[in-house]
Amino acid sequence: MNIPKNIVAHLKAAKAKFEVIPHKTVFTAYDLGQTLKARLEEIAKTLLVKADNAYHLVVLRASDRLDLTKLKKFLGAKSLRIATEKDMARELKVKPGAITPFGKVHKLTVVVDRGLAKVKQALFGSGSFQHAIRMKVAHYLKLEEPRVGAFGKKTGLKLQAKPVATSKRAISPKSR
Repeated sequence: MNIPKNIVAHLKAAKAKFEVIPHKTVFTAYDLGQTLKARLEEIAKTLLVKADNAYHLVVLRASDRLDLTKLKKFLGAKSLRIATEKDMARELKVKPGAITPFGKVHKLTVVVDRGLAKVKQALFGSGSFQHAIRMKVAHYLKLEEPRVGAFGKKTGLKLQAKPVATSKRAISPKSR
């Protein structure tokens, strides 16, 4: 699956400086970090939320969790929920997990957590399960002109250093 043409066209039309990073198939920001050995703080994850009757793209660091209460207050919404997979397919014409943070392409408002806004460079979703887009966060912010606020919570989530080796003997009750 290649990067959708509308995403590449959007970046090129804006003369954005970006790099396409190929990788094995991944479906989550965590898996992208694990695959590319990238810090979760430098990976942007994108969520689609519905606040009242409008959809918004929410972009934050992969190491953070979305605080729905803070986001609801930030957006001034009466109701807020994370969009379903059906919503994603209908509104963005993408498969779940292939959301990009480029709201102008989808004609959606973008909100960015200030934790990501402080990062120098990040990996962003490209609309492909096998490619990421690396660009300076300042360039992304200039391109998308999002609202920036505080709605991310640190999770302490870290990548696995190495898989833990196990043996049948170590877990067998007979070996005790």
